[in-house]
Amino acid sequence: MSTFNYTILIPALPLAMFLLIGLTGHKFKALVSGIAGTASLGFITILSYITAINYFWGTGMVNDVYQTIIPFNFEWLNFTETLQVKMGVLLDPISVMMLVVITTVSFAVHLYSIGYMKGEVGFSRFFAFLSLFSFSMLGLVLATNIFQMYIFWELVGVSSFLLIGYYYEKPSAVAASKKAFIVTRFADFGFLVGILILSYFTGTFDFGILTNPLTSPVASFVGTSFMGISVISWAMILIFMGGAGKSAMLPFHIWLPDAMEGPTPVSALIHAATMVVAGVYLVARMFVVYHLWAPDVQEVIAWVGGITSLFAAVIAITQYDIKRVLAFSTLSQIGYMMLALGVSGYGEHAGVGYMASMFHLFTHAMFKALLFLGAGSVIHSVHSNYMYDMGGLRKYLPITHITFLIACLTIAGVPFLSGFYSKDEILVAAFEHNKILFGIEYLVAGLTAFYMFRLYFNIFWGEDKVYHHTPHESPLVMTIPLMVLAFGSIFSGYLPFSHLVTSDKMAFTTHLDYAIAIPSILIGFLGIGVAWIMYKKKTDIPDRISAALGGFYTTVYNKFYFDEIYLFVTRKILFNIVSQSVAWFDRHIVDGSMNGIANVVITSSKKIKSLQSGQLQQYAAVFVAGALGLLLYVIYLLG
Repeated sequence: MSTFNYTILIPALPLAMFLLIGLTGHKFKALVSGIAGTASLGFITILSYITAINYFWGTGMVNDVYQTIIPFNFEWLNFTETLQVKMGVLLDPISVMMLVVITTVSFAVHLYSIGYMKGEVGFSRFFAFLSLFSFSMLGLVLATNIFQMYIFWELVGVSSFLLIGYYYEKPSAVAASKKAFIVTRFADFGFLVGILILSYFTGTFDFGILTNPLTSPVASFVGTSFMGISVISWAMILIFMGGAGKSAMLPFHIWLPDAMEGPTPVSALIHAATMVVAGVYLVARMFVVYHLWAPDVQEVIAWVGGITSLFAAVIAITQYDIKRVLAFSTLSQIGYMMLALGVSGYGEHAGVGYMASMFHLFTHAMFKALLFLGAGSVIHSVHSNYMYDMGGLRKYLPITHITFLIACLTIAGVPFLSGFYSKDEILVAAFEHNKILFGIEYLVAGLTAFYMFRLYFNIFWGEDKVYHHTPHESPLVMTIPLMVLAFGSIFSGYLPFSHLVTSDKMAFTTHLDYAIAIPSILIGFLGIGVAWIMYKKKTDIPDRISAALGGFYTTVYNKFYFDEIYLFVTRKILFNIVSQSVAWFDRHIVDGSMNGIANVVITSSKKIKSLQSGQLQQYAAVFVAGALGLLLYVIYLLG
């Protein structure tokens, strides 16, 4: 077990860099902060890869089962003999896999940001926040107990608030950061209540105890119910509420598109490998509890994921801001992962959905980071986020063009690229569990191919634009991460994931299901073909279709008016009716009663303070009057 003692350095180094750059970065040239932060991420990326190799192909497996290794754990708070909050490092298949994902993408983002953020005011501040974000995510995935996860969960929220609002002079950036923070706080409140309910009944926060299928105390309380629903189901739906908020599932999705106000590298970090997949990781971490003792909640997870994936894919078709298209694409792909967990069984072959979800999380990290950083390279070149300001850029940005095309082909599910293999496994799991959800994901596969190639053709083909400045390829410090991520997008699908990450930590073998894969391929190519016809060259087809759809198109373009609905509910109902009524009660009843008591005391004190005059004659008169009164009272009693 001591082999992995060094893993404490993996979260510790980003924390140290956050403190170092945050406190001393202003004393050095800005570039020094970027190089220092990037070098530290490079080092822990190497450590993460060493950890993965040692775990998966070394000492991690014993008797054909991957072990849970805790090389570091110390007690922080002690409530009872079993209910304790500890801070430590937990290594098992999904946490080790997440180490690779987080450090790879974070290192690519750090390196890319040296070029992208060059000349920005607050360059050192940006790298300090990146380090804090990396520390928070690493602490989250390495947590040994659910309360430690919650602590780092909230740190991720703080980090995202700081990064989304990096351009704090812009009102839109400030509003977006507050929106992300407030929306996820509502969801996180549910997460906290769920943790408290679960720990109250089970007496522990520890993942190893909670998720043990044979000895978990959760099993003892399945029969205990509240309002006709098991208390375990209540706890797990509230915990999933936190995951839905962080992963921007319906109805908590509204913060994610606005999070594009942050610098593009931040978008890559949030969308590709860290914040939005935290909810998927949470459900995967608690999967045994969901599947064995809260199957009704697992079904809810499947439907939330399926509906979100379709909802986001439809909206992505209508957007013109390239980062918003990718934001809704992320929502759709995260929905795929949630659905896969929701339809998964437990154990060999039954756990295909679990494996497929983690597999897609891994491949998605590569191609989605590539898409966002590629979009950043385009924006860096033309100084606009909008498709209608772009066209013909393949001539000017050859490396960005090729790497972006690879990412588009990957997410579209083209054979022999990573996205094809992970998506196919999700479709297989959905087909075995629920044909309706399977049909939804088939449709989403076609929509994904369409909107991604709508994006690709509008940027790199279409009508050549007259640019104010001749676009140019990004510097090597930005294109090298693109090439590395393109390599990952192609080849990460060839990892034997069913031998590495499974629901019961035991390897099994999967095979390509051609009956599902071939129609999926055809649907993907159909989406690409339609995009080719409509957008490779400028035509009036898109305008005619949008005009024909009329109000429906407008509704989709405005994201089904979810933001307007939330504003109506908060302003017209909560603020104008509920809050004003509460404010009136507070002013007139609560404050009024307290003020009334105070006025009585003041008036009484004014009346009686004249008795304290300091005049001896007055005191003698009062004394004599009191004595006479007392004498008369005694005579009355005796008579």
